Amino acid sequence: MACTYIGTVRMTAGACVFSALIATCVLLQSASANLRVITDENWEEILTGEWMIEFFAPWCPACQQLQPVWNEFAEWGEDLGVNIAKVDVTEQPGLSGRFIITALPTIYHCKDGVFRRYQGARSKDDFLSFIDEKKWQSIEPLSSWFGPSSFLMNAMSALFKLSMFIRHCHNYLTEQLGVPVWGSYGIFALATLISGLVLGLILVFIADFVFPSRRFAPDYHYRKLPAVQARLLQQLEDEQEADGEEEDDDDDYGGKTEEWRREDGPDALRRRGVGVPEEDT
Repeated sequence: MACTYIGTVRMTAGACVFSALIATCVLLQSASANLRVITDENWEEILTGEWMIEFFAPWCPACQQLQPVWNEFAEWGEDLGVNIAKVDVTEQPGLSGRFIITALPTIYHCKDGVFRRYQGARSKDDFLSFIDEKKWQSIEPLSSWFGPSSFLMNAMSALFKLSMFIRHCHNYLTEQLGVPVWGSYGIFALATLISGLVLGLILVFIADFVFPSRRFAPDYHYRKLPAVQARLLQQLEDEQEADGEEEDDDDDYGGKTEEWRREDGPDALRRRGVGVPEEDT
C-alpha cells in the first residue's frame, strides 16, 4: 500500500508539473501572440495608431523582472485598443540609437507618431490605468528634433549600426582569424585614416565644383584688368603732375636768368638764379 501510495503521489506530482508546463506554454503563446516584436525593418509601423513599447536586453535583471508583467499587460492590448511591443536592443542597435536608449528597461508611449517616455510605476494595473485613463496626455512629448523619424535620429541610428558592425568585425578578426587585439586596433586605425583622407578629397572636389576659385573663373582676368588699368593710369597721372611741377620750377628760374642777363652793369655777372649752374650765367 505504501509503495502504491507513493507511486500515486509521484504520478500526481508529475501530472501537476506537466499541467503547469502546459499552462505556462499556453500563457506564453497567448502573450507572444499579443506582443509585437519591433525591428529595424518594421519600426515605421509604430508611427500609426497607439503603442506601448518596451526596450530591453536579455542580460538586464530589471528587464527580466518586468517581462512577466509586460506579457500580462500585452493580453489586455486588444481590449484597450493599444499595440504592445518590445525591442531587444542587443539585436536592434539602430533602434537603440534612434530612441537614445541610455537605461534599461525603457518604455515609450506612441500615439500617431507622437512619442512620450513613460516614467510611472511598472505594474500591470499602472500600465492599464495609464492607457485607460489617458494619463499620457499629461506628459510632454518629444521634440520633433529628437523624434525617431527626424534627420538627427536617422544619423544616430546609422552611427549605432556602424558601431555594431565594427564590433562584429573586431570579434571576427580576433576570434575567427586569430588576429591579436592590438593588430585589430591597428587595422581599424589604418582604415579610419584612409577613409578620412578619401572623404576629405571628396569634400574638396565638391567644394571646388560648387564654389570654384576666382582665379580659374573664365571672367577673372577681365574683372581684374580694369583695376590694374586704373592703378596704372593713376601712376601715370602722378608722374605727369610731378613732371609738370618740375617744368614750372625750371621756367620760373629760367625767366629770372634771362631778365638778369638783360641787365647792364658790372653786377650783372654776379647775379644768377638759385639752382642755375655757373655756366648758364
